[in-house]
Amino acid sequence: MARGGDEDLDALEASVGHRFQDRRLLREALTHVSAAPARRGSYQRLEFLGDRVLGLAVSQMLYAAFPDADEGELSRRLADLVRKESCAEAAQAWGAESFARVGESERQAAVFNRAILADLCESIIGAAFLDAGFEAASAVVARAFEPRMRSPKRPLRDPKTTLQEWAQARGLPPPSYREIGRTGPDHAPEFTVSVEIEGFSGVEARGLAKRLAEQAAASAFLARENIVVPDFGKGAS
Repeated sequence: MARGGDEDLDALEASVGHRFQDRRLLREALTHVSAAPARRGSYQRLEFLGDRVLGLAVSQMLYAAFPDADEGELSRRLADLVRKESCAEAAQAWGAESFARVGESERQAAVFNRAILADLCESIIGAAFLDAGFEAASAVVARAFEPRMRSPKRPLRDPKTTLQEWAQARGLPPPSYREIGRTGPDHAPEFTVSVEIEGFSGVEARGLAKRLAEQAAASAFLARENIVVPDFGKGAS
């Protein structure tokens, strides 16, 4: 059962770092389509908006924090910060799951902890933007994402590219990726992918998109074989 009284929302607002002037926006940002009386009452439109606001706010944050970084490095950092997994971690840190209004089947599904949490992050950011403008939404983004920006949780270079170059340097065929499973509802599937290289046993990993699952599998392969992944990023000033 989702929490939602004013005192409860006080706690969520404190965690997010923004006090809403119009709490209807926050309540809409917490409402999954499965729990909305009408499709327009769900967070889908706010999620769309928040995704764009997040991208701009993070881009601005990176531009200021890494004055010596070129476009390629900034793009890699941006992609790492705005990916669905990062958004889900931010929403989880806010405790958004406790406030989400979702249908019973979605709440019981394992995918809830990833796909819907990522949606909630973006929809809350979109709601903050409509409530008080870009500066307020940017402050929400900075509070949630700056620690991740300062200490990336994974190498900034694409693990698939690194793994392919590693294989080519040893005269091996390119890595082969194979989808071996798919779970969750149609609107938010989770993929399981295996990566194999001739002479090595395969490695499996999961992701909210096939591309993300392939990257996760490549990362897992690199980690298992103790292959050092170069990090082209520079420290923040």
